[in-house]
Amino acid sequence: MSLADVLDRVIENLDRYVGEADLGNPFFPGSGYKAYPFSVENFREIKAIESGRKMAFVDGGNQEVVGAPNFSIQINRVFFNVFQNKKRVLEREMPRRIEFFSVTFSNFRQDEIYYDTSIFPVSEEFEDFLPDTRDLSFSSMDRSVMQGNLRADISLVSSIARRFAEWEFSKHVIENELGEKDIIVMDGTLQTAFTNESKYSKMVYELAKKKDVIVTGLTKTCGLFTTTGLSLLGAARKFANNNNITYPMWYYYPVAEAFTSVHEAVILLVKLNPMTERIFRFEIYRDQVKKLGIDQIDEIVASLSNNSADITFPGYPYGLIDADSNARIRSDEMQRYKYALLSTMSKKGIWNKFVRHIQAKDAHNKLNQISLWES
Repeated sequence: MSLADVLDRVIENLDRYVGEADLGNPFFPGSGYKAYPFSVENFREIKAIESGRKMAFVDGGNQEVVGAPNFSIQINRVFFNVFQNKKRVLEREMPRRIEFFSVTFSNFRQDEIYYDTSIFPVSEEFEDFLPDTRDLSFSSMDRSVMQGNLRADISLVSSIARRFAEWEFSKHVIENELGEKDIIVMDGTLQTAFTNESKYSKMVYELAKKKDVIVTGLTKTCGLFTTTGLSLLGAARKFANNNNITYPMWYYYPVAEAFTSVHEAVILLVKLNPMTERIFRFEIYRDQVKKLGIDQIDEIVASLSNNSADITFPGYPYGLIDADSNARIRSDEMQRYKYALLSTMSKKGIWNKFVRHIQAKDAHNKLNQISLWES
């Protein structure tokens, strides 16, 4: 049997089991969500609305520089920008980007393995924008960080510092750079995933309500489903086509409401540019939606659409493209940090203390290097 024959069978199998006859409805498990059935009435056209609202975008990035089963050193960045009517607004009070190292190490206490994290800002001026290290101590069997039934991977736990820093940094962006009716857009959902994370989201929400700044989140990807097992975004797009929704730009509201302690949001779907068919998941802090009214939601989504016309990725906000680019840790940067850290270990005469632990984890990277050499 040829490879082409095998691939034909693979695609035939996929086609047989991924049907579209019954799209189902949005599916959100658990009692903390109220999902709404698909309805033509929930589609709203995004119209051109000139808004004076400022819109801030926040994103973060991190990479492990040196790691072993019992420690992980990562470099982390968080970046923000502000736009108003398609024009960038220069920051007034804050650094646009903060950078810090997170050092996570294992400890044995209370008959269990714990992971504790220390934080080292690259500049002293970044110190005030970082999370409290007391919130970055986790049991390795904490369900919020475990991988299935397996003990948490220390490199994942080390990366949590970056996520907490995004919330903490967003709080300062709201406090120093935004005013009444302005909007902050975080990369990702508003759902908190890790122990202690809700402490930071609640501080953001409380300050935002006090200043009347709208808290939102937009995701690059979406893993939600319908009640027939289809992808939610794919089913929504099919539903729109089946019902002749021909708006060049639209948003679908509401998909669902989340009202748990770790997720307080109203969920929308947005198609933000006529040049693309891409749909994204967009969330607004639930307590604020009640007070906004549909006209203000129209204006918020229109502001997001106005920022989503960049030719490199039409339909995705340029503010998030820019934030991702400035927060991303590139491989050449990571290698420079790695060589500098390993060189420092060697100069201090402690290389042998750590290399035995590093080699317990880096065999996969060594095999990748061999493959590159042989190719």
